[in-house]
Amino acid sequence: MNKENLVSQWKETEQIGMKGWDFSYLKDQSWSEKLPWSYRDQIVQFLNSDDKLLDMGTGGGEFLSTIPHPFELTSATESWEPNISLIRSKLEPKGIHIYPVKNQEDLPDGKKFNMIINSHTSYDPQTVADTLEKDGIFITQQVGSANNYSLSRFLDPDYTPAFPENTAMNSISHIIDSGLKMKFLDEYHPQRKFYSVNAVVYYASNIPWEFPHFTVDGCLNKLFELEKIIQHVGYISTHEDRFIIIAQKN
Repeated sequence: MNKENLVSQWKETEQIGMKGWDFSYLKDQSWSEKLPWSYRDQIVQFLNSDDKLLDMGTGGGEFLSTIPHPFELTSATESWEPNISLIRSKLEPKGIHIYPVKNQEDLPDGKKFNMIINSHTSYDPQTVADTLEKDGIFITQQVGSANNYSLSRFLDPDYTPAFPENTAMNSISHIIDSGLKMKFLDEYHPQRKFYSVNAVVYYASNIPWEFPHFTVDGCLNKLFELEKIIQHVGYISTHEDRFIIIAQKN
C-alpha cells in the first residue's frame, strides 16, 4: 500500500470512534498479554447471591453483563452521556438500576452496597467506604500512570501522564486511610503488540488522556516511522500498567 492510501486509511480510522468500552475493532490487529489474575473471577469469588452489587463507571455495560447476578440486585453508575443512553436502553429493561452521575467518582446518594466494583474508573476511597455495607467488598482494577508510556512519548515527545498519582502504592495508602482492610493486591506490566499502524491510530484516537494531542496529520511522520518498524519487526511493542486491589469494610 502506498503512502497516499495509508494516510487515507488512517484518517478514516481516526473518525470511527467507539461505543461503550468495546475494543473489538482491534481483535485481529492487536494482542495483549494476559494478566496473572482475573478481575471477573475475583468478583465472582467474593460475590454472594443476595449481595447488592454496584459497578462504577460501567461504560456500555459490556463487562457487567458477564457477571451472573440477579438483575434486581445489580446497579451501575456512568458519567458519559452517550454511554448513559446506551445502558439505559440495554440494561435498564432487564431491571438493572442505572445511576447517571456528573463525575466518575460519584456514587448514588443514600444507597448502600455489599460489593462495589470498579474497572479503570476514578474513585474516592472514603466515599466508597461510606457507601459499603458492613463487611462489604471493594474490588478495583486500575490502569496505572505508566500505561503505554513509551508509545505515548514516541508520538508526542512532550507527553506527561495525565494521572501520575495513579499508582498501586498511592492507591493502597488512600484505601487504608479510608478505614478499609486490604485483602489482595497485585500489579503487572503486560506487553501489548500492535500489528498495524491502523491499530495504533484507532487506539490513540479513542484514548485521549494517553494521547492528548494525537491526530493523523499532526503525527504523520511518527506514524510512517511506526510503519517502517512494523515492516521490519512485524509489530509495535509497548507495555501497559495494571494493578488490582481488593479491600473490605471492617
